[in-house]
Amino acid sequence: MRDGGVDLFVRLTPKGALDRLEGVATSADGRSHFKARVRAVPENGAANHALEKLIAKALGVPASTVSIVTGGTARLKTVRISGDPTILAKSIEGLGS
Repeated sequence: MRDGGVDLFVRLTPKGALDRLEGVATSADGRSHFKARVRAVPENGAANHALEKLIAKALGVPASTVSIVTGGTARLKTVRISGDPTILAKSIEGLGS
């Protein structure tokens, strides 16, 4: 959580069969992250845009409140969601279970 929103760590796999969140995993360095797949290809930001839309829909927030802040060209990304951190945290907990 942070003032004005939350940051999520996401491992994105483009060119998947479906757009979906696949739960939580732990990386080698011990950090937890969501696993996500999108149908879009990783060209011209299409996969990143699809990820932003997917997260917005899953959390029930406007797409304009979701943005990728780091990892634009990497699989591991930091996604920032603007809004009330307490409400967002509860919504995110529901996604992980």
